Amino acid sequence: MKALLLIDIQNDFVPGGALAVPEGDQIIALVNRLQPQFDLVVATQDWHPAGHLSFASSHPGRQLFEHIDLEGLDQVLWPDHCVQGTPGAELHPALDQHRIEAVFRKGTSPDIDSYSGLFDNGHRKATGLADYLRGRGVTQVYVAGLAADYCVYFTAKDAQQEGFDTYLIEDATRAISPEGFEQAKADLAAHGGHVVHSQQVLSR
Repeated sequence: MKALLLIDIQNDFVPGGALAVPEGDQIIALVNRLQPQFDLVVATQDWHPAGHLSFASSHPGRQLFEHIDLEGLDQVLWPDHCVQGTPGAELHPALDQHRIEAVFRKGTSPDIDSYSGLFDNGHRKATGLADYLRGRGVTQVYVAGLAADYCVYFTAKDAQQEGFDTYLIEDATRAISPEGFEQAKADLAAHGGHVVHSQQVLSR
């Protein structure tokens, strides 16, 4: 059984949002076309409490996108984004949600970030997504969404490590850094993951 994971397709991650991924909104029509090709569609949602320690605003004197040590982990200081209950945290209105069977929220602990849809950044707590997929009999996972070099990449990496046959749909994601995305794809491929084009999925 194969599942499509839609990662963080939220208002704050598209142009006009608090942490906009360039051209982030341009994947939505394609993602909607991809959904019927899958037995199961699941979404993730960044869902930060106000004052999250990954926010630059929580560290007076620090700059946006500066790196700090947070709980022993390297942490980028982001703009406030995807704060629980705000419009920016909502799934994008153009995203077809009819086939989405479950939404897994991440980044809910105030003192640790969570790029992956499966674990926090320290692998200290699981979101429950891996167990949910296994419980549904999923063996193949396809990953799309935002942003390619952060949450999509780390979700795909964790899915691989959890034993799923993992595919990143290259044109159904957008990156913050093109260089970072190239590194992410190389790392996934080196560890047995697959990078595919949507046409390979749609033509099956």
